[in-house]
Amino acid sequence: MPQSPSEISELGVTDDTKQDLYTFEAKAVSSVDTTAKSQPSILKGFVTSSRWTPSWCRQQPGREFGYNPGIVLLSAFASAIAAANLYYTYPVLNKAADDFGISYERAALIPQLLQGGYGIGILFLCPLGDVFRLRPLILTLTMATTCTWLGLCLTSNFEIFTTLSFFTGFVTVSPQLLLPLIGTLAPPERRATAVSLVLAGMMMGLAVPRVAAGIVTQYTPWRNIYWVALGLQCILVAFMWLFFPDYPRPDPTNTQTFSRKYLHILGSIIRMTVTEPILAYGCLVTFLVNAVQASFWTTLTAHLAGPPFYFGPLNIGLFSMIGVGTTILIPVYAHFVIERFAPYFATTNGLLLTILTVALDCYTGDMLKIGGPILQAFGVDFGVQLGSVAYRAAVYKQLPANRANVIFTACAFIGQLVGTSVGNTVYARGGWPNVGIFHIAFALVTMVVIYLRGPKEKGWFGWTGGAGLRLENGGAKDKEEGSESDGNSTSLQFSEVQSAYEDCVVSGGGIWNLVRIVKGVLLDFFWQTGSV
Repeated sequence: MPQSPSEISELGVTDDTKQDLYTFEAKAVSSVDTTAKSQPSILKGFVTSSRWTPSWCRQQPGREFGYNPGIVLLSAFASAIAAANLYYTYPVLNKAADDFGISYERAALIPQLLQGGYGIGILFLCPLGDVFRLRPLILTLTMATTCTWLGLCLTSNFEIFTTLSFFTGFVTVSPQLLLPLIGTLAPPERRATAVSLVLAGMMMGLAVPRVAAGIVTQYTPWRNIYWVALGLQCILVAFMWLFFPDYPRPDPTNTQTFSRKYLHILGSIIRMTVTEPILAYGCLVTFLVNAVQASFWTTLTAHLAGPPFYFGPLNIGLFSMIGVGTTILIPVYAHFVIERFAPYFATTNGLLLTILTVALDCYTGDMLKIGGPILQAFGVDFGVQLGSVAYRAAVYKQLPANRANVIFTACAFIGQLVGTSVGNTVYARGGWPNVGIFHIAFALVTMVVIYLRGPKEKGWFGWTGGAGLRLENGGAKDKEEGSESDGNSTSLQFSEVQSAYEDCVVSGGGIWNLVRIVKGVLLDFFWQTGSV
C-alpha cells in the first residue's frame, strides 16, 4: 500500500482523492486523541467532583450568600471533625507501638508529624483562601484528608503510616479557612459570638477525640477509632459538598499570575505583622495564652498518674470533657461581654480567673484534692480562650481576616510548642507547684501586654482616646429593639446599667447608681410578672 504523496501520484491518484485521504487520516487521528482524552482519570474526577456545585449552593444574579446561623453551625461542625483528626492518636500510642513493633518514643513521631504537617499547611495552604474560591478549595482539602486517612486505616508499615500522618496534618487546615470566613461574614455586633462558636467546634475536636479514643482502645483494637474517624470524615465531605455555599473569588478583578498573587499575599502577611499594632498585640496574647494551655494539659497527665491520685489512662482522658463545658460557656460570654466591651477588659476577666484557679489548685495543699485540678482545668481552658476570641474579633474587624488568621494560628501553634517544652521541663525539676508559678507568670505577662495599648490608640503604645471600655457597636441590637418596642423602660434601663457599670469599673464611681438601677430593673420585672 502506498504511504507517501509521491507514490500516490505515480499510481495516478487525483488531487481530490488525495484530499479525501488526508481528511480521513486527520479524522482518524482526531478520533484516537478524543478517545484517549475521554479515558477516566482519577485526578480529573477528583478535581471535577470538588468543583461541582448543587443549584442551591451556587452564586446567581440576585442571590448572594451572606451571614446566617446555618453557615456558622456547619463551619463549627466541620472544624470539630477536622481538628479531631489531629488528636485521635494520643491515647493509642502505646497500642500502636506494640502493633508496629517499635518503641513508645518512636511511636511519638506520629503526633509530632501530624502537628508539624498542620503547622506547615497553615503557612502555605491557608493563604490560598485569598486566591481561589473557598468551596472547591475546602472540598479538595477535605477529600484529600479522607484519602490519606483511608491509607492510615489500611497500612501496616510504620514508615508509610508516619508519612501519611504528615500529609494528613498538612491538608487538615480547613478550620483555619472557615474561621476567617465567618469573621468576615458576621456583622460587627455578632462577630465575637460567631467566631467563638467556630472556635468552640475546634475545642470540641480537641477534647472529645481523646476520650473517645481512650474508651474504644480500652475494649477494641486501636485501629477501630481510625475507622470511626474515617466515617465521620466521609460524612463531613458529604455535608460540605451538599450545603457549603460557593462564595465568589476574593478578588476577581486581579489579573496577576498565580505565583505573583501568592507571593504578594505571603509578603502582605509578614508586612501586616510589623505594621498593624492590633495584630501584633493579638498575636502576642495568643502566643502567651496558648503556652499556658498547652503546658497545663501536657503536665496534667503526669500529675494525675502520680501521687496522690494514681489515675489510669481512661480517668485522665475524662478530664478532657471539661473542655466541653467551656465550649458552651465561651459563646455565651462572647455574646454578653466580648461583643460589648473592649478586648482588654474581656481578656482581663479570663486571666484573673486563670490566676485564681491555678493558685487554688497549686497552693492550698491537699484541701481541694481532685477538685483542684478540675478547677484549674476549667479556669485555664475557659480563661485563656477568652483572649484569643476577643482579639480575633477585633482583628477581623480591621484587617483581611484570612491573612490575619494565618499569623494568629502560627503564633498559637508556636505558643503550644513552647508551653509543652517549658511545662515538661518545669514539672520535671520542680513538680506541680512550679508549673503553677509558670502559668501565673505568663498570665501576668499577658496582662501587662494588653495594658500597654488602649483600644482607641492608633500607635504602638499609649491610651490616647481614653479607656473606651464599651465598644461603639456594643448593644446595638438591644438599642434597636428598644427603639421599636412600645416604650417599655427595661431597654433604657439596660443601657443605663451598662453606663453605670462602665463608670464603676473605669473610674471607681457609680457603684450606688449601679445598685439603684439594678434594683429598679428587678422591681419592674417582678411587678410585671405579678401583673401577668
